[in-house]
Amino acid sequence: MSGREHEVTTGARPVGARDEATAASAVQQMFDTIAPRYDVLNHVLSAGVDRWWWCRTARAFRPILQRTQSAVLDLCCGTGDMSLALLKHRPAGSDVAPILAVDFSHNMLMRGAAKFASRNIIPIEADALHLPIAPGSLDLVTSAFGFRNLANYEEGLAELFRVLRPGGQIGILDCNQPDGLVGVLYSLYFKQVLPKLGGLISGDSSAYSYLPASVERFPRPPRMLQLIREAGFTDASWTSYTFGVAGLYRATKP
Repeated sequence: MSGREHEVTTGARPVGARDEATAASAVQQMFDTIAPRYDVLNHVLSAGVDRWWWCRTARAFRPILQRTQSAVLDLCCGTGDMSLALLKHRPAGSDVAPILAVDFSHNMLMRGAAKFASRNIIPIEADALHLPIAPGSLDLVTSAFGFRNLANYEEGLAELFRVLRPGGQIGILDCNQPDGLVGVLYSLYFKQVLPKLGGLISGDSSAYSYLPASVERFPRPPRMLQLIREAGFTDASWTSYTFGVAGLYRATKP
C-alpha cells in the first residue's frame, strides 16, 4: 500500500467545517440547497451514465431483492433513484416488505418521497450514523454516492454492521479517482469543468467545488476495503465501473 492508505480516515470535510458535527451540518445544508436541481445536474454532469450505475448495482443484489420478506434499506437515498432501481427487482404483492429510503436532507428526501408515491418505498428522515433501526434487522443496505459524504466513515460502517443481520450484505456505490491517463482526464474534468458547469446550472458553485474535494478525500479501493474488513465484514470486494471513475463495494456480515 502507498502512504495514503495508511492515513487515518475520518470523513467528509466541507470548507469551513471544524469537526464532525459542523461537517455533517454543512453537508446537510448544501444538499438542502441544491435539491431542486439535483436530478438534472446528476444526469448532465455524468452524461447519463449514473442511471446505468444504479441499475447495475441493483441487479447485483437481485437474489436478496427477490425474496418477499427481505428487509432492505437505501442509505443516503437523496431523491430516490437508487431506491427505485432496487424496487424494480422486488416482487409484486401486498405481502412484500417495503424498501426503506433514508436521508438526512429534508429537501432531498421530499423530492424522493414524491417519486415514491403509490410505490412500496417508505422515506425516513434520519442520520446515517444514528439509524432508527433495530440491531440485526436488515438483509441489505445500499448507498449510492452518499457514503463519502458521511462525517465519519468508520462510524458509518459500524452502523451498517449493527443494523444488518448475519448474512446481510452492504453495497456502497461511490466515486473513485482512477489511475493513469483516465485519472488525469477525470481530475481535469472534476476540478476544472464540473464546478463551473454545476454552479452555472444550480446557482451554487460551492456545492460543486465540494464534490471533487469529497472524491479526493474518499479512501481509494485498497483502503476502503481495509476499513470494511476492520468493521467486521467478510468477502469484501470492489467492482470497477466505467474505467474506475466509480465502483461498487460489497461485503457480508458473518
